[in-house]
Amino acid sequence: MSFFSNFRSDRCPCQITGNPLSGLNEKICIQVKRVFDACMMQGQQDDVSVQLYDFYPQNPTYPLTFTSARSTTTQGIISNLSVDRLQDRPSCARVQATVTVPIEVLYTDAAGVEGMAKSQLTVNEDVILFIPQPSVMPYAIEAVASFVSPEGTYVNETTFSISGCLTVILKVVMEVELLVPSYGYCAIPPCQEYTHEICTGFFELPIYPQGANPGPQGQGR
Repeated sequence: MSFFSNFRSDRCPCQITGNPLSGLNEKICIQVKRVFDACMMQGQQDDVSVQLYDFYPQNPTYPLTFTSARSTTTQGIISNLSVDRLQDRPSCARVQATVTVPIEVLYTDAAGVEGMAKSQLTVNEDVILFIPQPSVMPYAIEAVASFVSPEGTYVNETTFSISGCLTVILKVVMEVELLVPSYGYCAIPPCQEYTHEICTGFFELPIYPQGANPGPQGQGR
């Protein structure tokens, strides 16, 4: 079982019913990554040229036929970061950054062999975000990204032109020690192991077929 599989305890994650203060017993300090601000950009990327590398299997037979492409991780790689506080809004800043999204491209080569190669998609972002005031602990700018492409065209041995949908979330974060109310430690239930019984259904069969009594005429001669 699990938290959400036939486990009944007041010490597990669930929806609150009744008085939410019931069961609170302490204030605890937890170390977390606090998100001060975040924003999301979504859009269609058309005819983007991507360079392929790390082919698997190696040495495919050209030309290649595009199958699909998608991001391989949710973590975007930030470079060329610039944060400039706004004079008229000192608690906010103009954040400019290049976000690189690792992707995986699937294809079929001229011999009909399916393969894959690595690549990356790069976009430039220019947004306004809340930035905390200077402190001993530094803030950081992070990116979460997701990309999927159902369309692509072979250009040459190492290049595809692809179109797809891109989501990028920029966040202002900081590692902090936060004081929060607590209901105490979670009660961890035992796991319910997955089993695949190959004999399921077979052992439930009757030893002999039903309704097949041959009667007197069916006796051997």
